[in-house]
Amino acid sequence: MMQQYARAKQECGDALLLFRMGDFYELFYEDAETVSKVLGLTLTSRDKSENAVAMAGFPYHQLDSYMGKLIKLGYRVAVCEQVEDPKTAKGLVKREISQIVSPGTITDANLLEPNECNYLAAITPCSSNHDGKKLFGLAWIDLSTGRFVLATVEQPKLVDLLSQLNVKELLLDEAERNNLEPLCDQRIITSRPSWSFGQKHATDLLLSQLKVATLEGFGIDEQDNAAVRAAGAILQYVKEIQNGTLSHIDDIGIYRSSAFVEIDQASWRNLEISRTIRTGEQSGSLFDVMNRCVTPMGSRELGMWLTMPMRDLASIRERQDAVAEFVSNTNLRHEIRIQLKPVFDLQRLVGRVTTGRCAPRELSCIARTLATLPSLKAKLAGRNSRLLQKLDAELDLCVDLRSELERALVDPCPVQLKSGGFIRNGFNSDL
Repeated sequence: MMQQYARAKQECGDALLLFRMGDFYELFYEDAETVSKVLGLTLTSRDKSENAVAMAGFPYHQLDSYMGKLIKLGYRVAVCEQVEDPKTAKGLVKREISQIVSPGTITDANLLEPNECNYLAAITPCSSNHDGKKLFGLAWIDLSTGRFVLATVEQPKLVDLLSQLNVKELLLDEAERNNLEPLCDQRIITSRPSWSFGQKHATDLLLSQLKVATLEGFGIDEQDNAAVRAAGAILQYVKEIQNGTLSHIDDIGIYRSSAFVEIDQASWRNLEISRTIRTGEQSGSLFDVMNRCVTPMGSRELGMWLTMPMRDLASIRERQDAVAEFVSNTNLRHEIRIQLKPVFDLQRLVGRVTTGRCAPRELSCIARTLATLPSLKAKLAGRNSRLLQKLDAELDLCVDLRSELERALVDPCPVQLKSGGFIRNGFNSDL
């Protein structure tokens, strides 16, 4: 069994390995000593000899709790599951790593803050400067929703963006780490091999992921080469630790500082836009005061609006006109808020589907959310403001998908896949 453990440990690298043994997850050697210190787990051993192997563990049903604590402390965690029934297995029970999770790659709703984006970022220096100022390529992604953005920025703006985005994990070229780390404000850093930041490798990865022949359609050009390298490093990292298809990552945005109001790190902190100075929490911040959104998706969108205030006058007026229509029509505003209350976090649910982490009940939540769209679309029909007209036109009711889910799934649907019994009788003769 320890040989099996050693193979799994080699596969997951520097991640803490949670090794399933019956009703417990066990950690061994240095991993056991680490969790014993940071989580207060009792450190034991399998025998009492001089070469006793240190071990620590916890019951399997406490996985989410302990994994969440470890990730918040900045550790990468790998889970090695039993993939055979011990009662029917011949010899040693087969085990495989089912997931590797790091602070920047969480997709499980139980481990995420619903009102916050969870950004994984990467930075790399540009090969050339602009007017004597050092430039950097920066990219960031929220894997739970698929939001993916890249930027080419000067050093001061790099520091400001990392702070405003509240990046949870930062990827650095191992060859550049010593030079870049002082800019990162003590963030959780993961070193990556230099080849993963290679220009051709990164470009090819992006083209393949986005299913395009060129990146020009996204507004990306040669000045963004370093940012493309950073984005490629992110994709490489995510692909290594995720087993899903990542098909929800189908777009990439480009950040141009000229399009947004620039807020320096000190002002951002002192204005308490997203967190208070005293506690470092959202409660009491400008975001907290303004956030009356009904859904987590709305809260995250509001947070992005505050993080990057627009400078384009036409876009500002378009948004203001939509807000004005809701302000002047109390009944409409009230009715739409009622329509939004049953809506689940569709962005993150779709992210879990494509990364292969979705449970039956989460699929049923997608169906229930789609069921709310016809009445919501009807409320948007005939509006005066251009933005609301655009939302009405773009809102796809996904009728076929909703119908398929409703035909396939029982109601109520069980939480866990292993519970079984979530497919309706008569849906599929083989099942």
